[in-house]
Amino acid sequence: MTAARGESGLPHGPDADPRAWPSRPRGLKVVHDRVGVDLPAAERAVADLLVALGKDASSEHLADTPRRVARSYAELLTPREFNLTTFPNDEGYDELVLARNIPVQSLCQHHLLPFRGVAHVGYLPGERILGLSKLARVVELFARDLQVQERLTKQVADWLREHLAPKGVGVVIEAEHMCMSLRGVQATGSRTVTSALQGLLREDPRSRQEFFALAGLGGI
Repeated sequence: MTAARGESGLPHGPDADPRAWPSRPRGLKVVHDRVGVDLPAAERAVADLLVALGKDASSEHLADTPRRVARSYAELLTPREFNLTTFPNDEGYDELVLARNIPVQSLCQHHLLPFRGVAHVGYLPGERILGLSKLARVVELFARDLQVQERLTKQVADWLREHLAPKGVGVVIEAEHMCMSLRGVQATGSRTVTSALQGLLREDPRSRQEFFALAGLGGI
């Protein structure tokens, strides 16, 4: 799904030992490995869809719609590259680090309709700590894709475990799905909650409860 390229020889990947990293800020260039959107083909497909829906794709109002739609999907499906900056945990901080209410929006792969809400992402640091803005970047990295919420939640947790090697990781996503609120059951306002817990946040009841409480989800 993604690749992390080390700068200045920084070890990375599932076999990397964070204890081998020097005691100074280091970064990984995070890039996605997805096939790019074929814009001309997407434009033709949108034009064909408009015709199939009984619309005049050549009308003044719809003439530029295929181009706009194709570029909109390209933006929604293409994550931005970023540097994953980590720092040595010199103070031995061993309490929970949590970013609440990270905006998340993605596209349901079953209906191509959006779902949007918030993510709560936390971890118990090991040898390294993470620049806080990068938690939101990692959420976006996987959200800009055709998704199901369950997979998205687990992908964020797995990625952080692999690249940060924390003692525990917790991810909760709360989102409203347009495929539920605009069609079908039309359950407007209904929110789906998914969670992925790993390490101590899964194994230790007190750590798990602290994570849910700080995320504002004490009833889970």
